[in-house]
Amino acid sequence: MWDSRGVLKRRVSRTAMSGLLLAVAVSGLTACRTSPNVAAYVGDEQVTAHELEAAVDERLADDEIAAYAEAGEEAYTRRVLSLLVQEEVYAVAAERYGVDVTEAQVRARIDELLGDDDPETVYSQLAQQGIARQDVFENIRQQLLRREIAAAEGQAVELTDAELQARYEEVRESQAQVRFGYITVPDQATADALAAQLQADPNTYAAVAAQFAGAYTLPELEERSLEEVPGPLAEQVASAEPNTAFTLPVAEVGGVIVTFVEGTVYPSLEELRPQLEQEATDATDAAGTELVDEVRADLDVTVNPRYAVLGDDGQLDPAGGDSGVVDILEDESTATAPGAPGGAGE
Repeated sequence: MWDSRGVLKRRVSRTAMSGLLLAVAVSGLTACRTSPNVAAYVGDEQVTAHELEAAVDERLADDEIAAYAEAGEEAYTRRVLSLLVQEEVYAVAAERYGVDVTEAQVRARIDELLGDDDPETVYSQLAQQGIARQDVFENIRQQLLRREIAAAEGQAVELTDAELQARYEEVRESQAQVRFGYITVPDQATADALAAQLQADPNTYAAVAAQFAGAYTLPELEERSLEEVPGPLAEQVASAEPNTAFTLPVAEVGGVIVTFVEGTVYPSLEELRPQLEQEATDATDAAGTELVDEVRADLDVTVNPRYAVLGDDGQLDPAGGDSGVVDILEDESTATAPGAPGGAGE
């Protein structure tokens, strides 16, 4: 299918607070050892019914969170309970591995993730998904704790310059883009003459494109992955030699398309560095998550059935039976809410 948008996607996108994830599912809960005054037990610690009620009320003081929770108050209470239990699990994990994350570290990370975005706007978007500021803070604290725990156990992935270079060589080819442009002209004779002109002097591309401006003409050469090349041109663009042009009649555009392929371009190591470093961060986070999961498994985490819906497998139904994960700013135009800056791996 022909795509006339001419949109060039960035190789490595950086979105506001990308990857912020709020886990609201708690695994390994059982329905024993409960008291009317206790919402959940986490090892030797308790989340009392009063603490849960106070935590819910504190969040509902925000009108936007209250509006979100209105459609399912019990589900929202379960979500908050899950968060409180998760906080207790991380407290035990931090103590077991002898690590700590300061308030200043958390705030610095949040500021980094916010970037140039207006904090009030971001937090309002999160509140509309039931995410409170303290949930954001705690989620980021837990993300940083996972990294510290992994490091304490020698499982943090830190790339040296040599390792970065080696990884770059591995992925370089997969990041290749083609630099090309296309101009739509009315007939084959004009197309043939233009193709010859572009091959003889590629520098004339912009000037010629201006003469045939339209929805199916790129005004300048662009760099795109082959997946982003319009369908009718993709095969020939992929096989074209550098600095060559070809013509293709396309009835849908009402003319003949002249495509000029300058050649393949590759991102530099510095351009890919953020992506490669993120891979290492994700691996460290995964290692930290496994270690925290081991701590959780060692704890006898139980929940009062008054507050949770327990399935046959003994699992707590998180936040009304959803996936248990809320994605906070999936992209720059849509603010969905995860629970704290920095996501599972960021």
